[in-house]
Amino acid sequence: MRSKKGFTLVELMVVVLIVGILAAVALPLMSGRINSAKWSEANAAAGTIATAIRAYAAEKGPGAAIPTGALATSATGTTGTGTALGINAADLQGTYFGATSYSITSAASDATTGAVTYSILVTPAVGNAGGTVFTTATKTLTQTGTFQ
Repeated sequence: MRSKKGFTLVELMVVVLIVGILAAVALPLMSGRINSAKWSEANAAAGTIATAIRAYAAEKGPGAAIPTGALATSATGTTGTGTALGINAADLQGTYFGATSYSITSAASDATTGAVTYSILVTPAVGNAGGTVFTTATKTLTQTGTFQ
């Protein structure tokens, strides 16, 4: 008697079921990492802004008024707070966050110690590449280095 080689329909269905379960588990894990990677673009740009704020405060001296507000009023323009800090709108333009996505909500330099405090608000650009929906609407970077 000859043995037949091959897979039965039941064996193939079991394999398809296992692959389906693995895909269902892996998909939510991957989407969370993608969102985190997109926010790393904003974190890098916010770090550039923070460096500009500290440099501005060091140049002007303790107690100097640090400009606050939107860093750019358009994707190509240099008007806004960014001009005073020496930041060009093109420096902040990225794939998921545009120049208009960043705003300094508060910034101050202590008159006696010169310690600088700031809060930078980041909002994803409207109509970013791929129409991606972010799970977090905004994040804030503070002088302590927390980005949440």
